[in-house]
Amino acid sequence: MPDRVGAFYLADRCITNLGLNITRVSYNKAVDTHTLFLEVEGSEEELARAEGALAALGYLNEDTGSGHVMLIEFKLRDEPGSLLPVLALIDSFHFNISYISSQENGTPYQYFKIGLFVENQSEVSLFMHRAALLCDVRVLDYDKSQKILDNTVFYLSFANEISEKMGLSRDEKQGLILNANLIMQNLDDRDAADGTPLKTFEYIGKFAEILSHSGGADYRPRITPLTTAAGMHGILIEPPCGSNTCVFWNDDTVLAVDSGFSCYREDLAAVLRAQVPDFDKKEKILFLTHPDVDHTGAVDLFDVVYLSRTAMAHFENERSALPACREDNPLHAPYVRISKILSRYTPPQTVEMRQVEPDNSCPVLPHPIGCLLAPAGRVEVLGMQFEVYEGCGGHAPGEIVFICREHRLVFSGDIFVNIKGFTKAQARFNSLAPYLMTSVDTAPAVAGKQREDMFSLLESGDWTVLCGHGAPYLYHKP
Repeated sequence: MPDRVGAFYLADRCITNLGLNITRVSYNKAVDTHTLFLEVEGSEEELARAEGALAALGYLNEDTGSGHVMLIEFKLRDEPGSLLPVLALIDSFHFNISYISSQENGTPYQYFKIGLFVENQSEVSLFMHRAALLCDVRVLDYDKSQKILDNTVFYLSFANEISEKMGLSRDEKQGLILNANLIMQNLDDRDAADGTPLKTFEYIGKFAEILSHSGGADYRPRITPLTTAAGMHGILIEPPCGSNTCVFWNDDTVLAVDSGFSCYREDLAAVLRAQVPDFDKKEKILFLTHPDVDHTGAVDLFDVVYLSRTAMAHFENERSALPACREDNPLHAPYVRISKILSRYTPPQTVEMRQVEPDNSCPVLPHPIGCLLAPAGRVEVLGMQFEVYEGCGGHAPGEIVFICREHRLVFSGDIFVNIKGFTKAQARFNSLAPYLMTSVDTAPAVAGKQREDMFSLLESGDWTVLCGHGAPYLYHKP
């Protein structure tokens, strides 16, 4: 909308006259002068009328071009009038100056740093050529988290830059803008933004940067050989971001636990084919510890997925375009949606999903009084008998733990993660979500009790806990 007195009043009057209710509003001139977020409740017909009325006011700009800010340094003689030819050149190209800084330094020259908002990229080369005829000139890199050079169309600049890295569609770009604003507003409402709303965009930018620079030739997971107490061999694959994938196999079958982000699907597949002989010829079974985006991206590499009842409902909702588990939580929903957009997530369609069911033919599973992990059933794969326990959503809805007592093995998912066992890359990436979600746990106190309860289910001796994130955790219970 235009930056003028009464602009929001006109928008509100337009919506009110149609009998519609505004359910959310967000505007921060320090971030973006022109972008106002409104969420409005009404029927499809009413919303269409509102959209038409706002468009008639000129308030819905569908132009999502690839404009962004360039920071350029001009070396000019320190004398009257030296800047005028540069300003005239900028004006002739219709570039908008969004930032300018210079100060004399005791030499015959001043260095003018000028931020230019450029919408037509094809004109940049010609501009730089003509500028070089006037003076020495160079394009500077700058840390966008430290120096914000434009707030006239900040959201558009922010989304366009990430879109160029990640190849986002128009709808994905709009989704990124909307959900980034939701995170910022959530943090601001909770006084959790550490003094600057721009930290939200800094962290989302880091999220996108790490994702885009950790795949393909840069996909370098830490791979740890595993040997269970009963002699079963396997590996733990730890990518720089996204969940671990634990793998065991024999001549006929592969058992994996969790599958990482969608954007690394082919990278994970290449590692599995390199590490597991005849991977494509074997039956492939996946244990899914919970349906978070960073664990579910490559489930369709497998033939059968074992999961909880809640996780099954999660995928059914996704296939029906309904909110998934985490998206019921208003503090977690925008982060989840951004994760789906940036990791190129699509719900699995063809894989066979099997809900873990109670087995009445087996003895009752251990369940101490007051334990928050409820017995869910048993699963046998590779001759390994796994007891399955379902949590109550402390970390995330649909979470389950797999315990194999013969092999002294625990697949904990994110009910327990080995923070001290993170690589530097894992630690850097995993520091982003707690800020953007306010907490990675749905109910932190419950999550803490579940972690304690998981260990209470184990008898004395040595155990290997294979976590959703971090190195294998060797646990000794007295």
